[in-house]
Amino acid sequence: MRISSIVAILSLTFYLSTGAFAKDKTYQLSSPNKALKVKLSFGDSTSYSISYKNSNVILPSVIAMVLQNKTLGKTAVVKETHSLKSGEFNELAVYFFDEDYSLIFRAYNEGFAYRFITSIKDSIQILGEKATFNIAGSPAAIVQETDNYTSWEGPYLSYPSTAEISEGKRATTPALFDYKEKGIKVVIAESDLFAYPGMYIQKQSKSYVGDWAKYPTKTVMGSWGDFVSVVKERGAYLAKTNGKRSFPWRIIIVTDDDKELLNNHLVRKLARPSVVKNTDWIKPGKAAWEWWHDAMLPGASIPSGMANRNTDLYNYYVDFAANNKLEYLMIDAGWSDNYNLTKVNPKLDVKGVIKSAKEKRVGVFLWCVASTLLKDLNGNLDFLNSIGAAGIKVDFFDRDDQEAIQWIELIAKEAAKRKLMVNFHGCSKPTGLEKTYPNIVNYEAVRGAESDKWDYTINPDHHLIIPFLRMLAGPFDYTPGAMRNKTKAEFKPIDPGLPSGQGTRCHELAMFVIYDQPFAMLADSPTEYEQSPEAMKFLSAVPTVIDETKVLDAKLAEYVLMAKRKGEKWFVGAMTNWTERSIKLDFGFLEPGVNYTAQIYTDATDANVNATHYDLKTITVNNRMKMDLKLSSGGGAVIMIEKSIFKK
Repeated sequence: MRISSIVAILSLTFYLSTGAFAKDKTYQLSSPNKALKVKLSFGDSTSYSISYKNSNVILPSVIAMVLQNKTLGKTAVVKETHSLKSGEFNELAVYFFDEDYSLIFRAYNEGFAYRFITSIKDSIQILGEKATFNIAGSPAAIVQETDNYTSWEGPYLSYPSTAEISEGKRATTPALFDYKEKGIKVVIAESDLFAYPGMYIQKQSKSYVGDWAKYPTKTVMGSWGDFVSVVKERGAYLAKTNGKRSFPWRIIIVTDDDKELLNNHLVRKLARPSVVKNTDWIKPGKAAWEWWHDAMLPGASIPSGMANRNTDLYNYYVDFAANNKLEYLMIDAGWSDNYNLTKVNPKLDVKGVIKSAKEKRVGVFLWCVASTLLKDLNGNLDFLNSIGAAGIKVDFFDRDDQEAIQWIELIAKEAAKRKLMVNFHGCSKPTGLEKTYPNIVNYEAVRGAESDKWDYTINPDHHLIIPFLRMLAGPFDYTPGAMRNKTKAEFKPIDPGLPSGQGTRCHELAMFVIYDQPFAMLADSPTEYEQSPEAMKFLSAVPTVIDETKVLDAKLAEYVLMAKRKGEKWFVGAMTNWTERSIKLDFGFLEPGVNYTAQIYTDATDANVNATHYDLKTITVNNRMKMDLKLSSGGGAVIMIEKSIFKK
């Protein structure tokens, strides 16, 4: 073994003990690249502060956890500390005199994280947690505000200054703060959430503080269709839990390069490893889907529409998926009773459709209500498994208190035992659970294409916020693919019927490159895709999981240019907000000395008037070439690149 390898192993496993029964201690922790520096203080309280490239971004901020009989982090007397340098992060573990808990702090190049770990023999109640984010100055902010604990699908609001945010306003996480004059972005997030409520942040004076839903003590069925578990009363505590456990990581991501936000995986890095040993059966992919376009098939030879969701209709979708190399069909609400999963719609031979689909190498996902599934979780999953489902779309959690978070983990765990993949909807944002249970192939927790049916909120401005912010938490099921593309002046919400999408055709195609969506819906009608075979060729080819990502250019909320590699093929996506612009594409990411064939889809010269229009050309490119991509208002571009037969 090389000496360097031995040193690397030792650096990962060797801990250095320092200090003895010390009070009022301070410690310094830096990221491996030294750009991010953290000061930790222990005494009558525990606090941290952060600077980035010598700019203060988080001023001293107190942290604590309140149990029934004591407060962790208060009057903290340090017994010893252990330091760890892994190459990827620097860690300080702090142990306290005569206490049964510790604090772990980590500094990565991507950001800072801390967590509590308790070693208490009995179960404990967490009455509260103090997570303070004392943001320096008054940066701009992009936040998704909420007055409840039930939705993660609202629009993002942009504030020129945190001073303009009203006292007491609550926001979901991740939440972003922008020091525009310095180019520094700060994002608050969390990871490794188990048996504990999800974190919001709430404006408190000039700071933000963590906020959590308390434990539900009384629930009733209500809301949508009377099948959502609605909380009527909450207890005086956040969680009742095992006393020997680790708690969620609190994360502060910091960067002065917008491109880094698009390739930051700190939430996933901090999540615990997979507990699913055999993952060969987990195969993400793209799916045909009927719900967004109301199951309407204009021009098809069979009756269609929501009233005709029957065996013939779904066999049509299966054929479309098979003919276009889509791995799945997603059958949404209506295939079974909302309150009894095993009571199948008599118009639909769902088992027969699944059997026929399998013969054509198409798997089938089935939608269900979370509360209905949980009535008899094992029995319902056994039923879904018995009829041959490849996966499930579980909807309408509408909560992220401790109980709901436990539901999500339990469903993922039991589904994995039966080799069922899971797409969570009506759920809270991801916190890395998809790493622990890789059969979770996507989450909603985003204001997605469904809102095209009802309002104007998911426009290109929104499309250029969510990859910088929501995508930091993990994958999201935006459900792109609209083929009735509209300009800002033309767009109108349509429901029921065939909705449109805001932005150009190429803008819509680019979502399949830029958005992280291992299980990706094609939201529009098969007959619409069949009218645009060139666009369908791209949608058939673009992968949902990739081997490498290169963020070539980006500016928060304005534009993105990204290249992703799967095997030896590259896929490039570019998107802009409502502002028309030109972006320079440098092919320097390609292998030197090799010629490639590139199929380039760009907005047509009249796409500002007719958003469906695009140009397609095939050219030879190499890593020394550059080109200008002209993006219309709400525009985009996509490119498929593969090696030519002959080298230069």
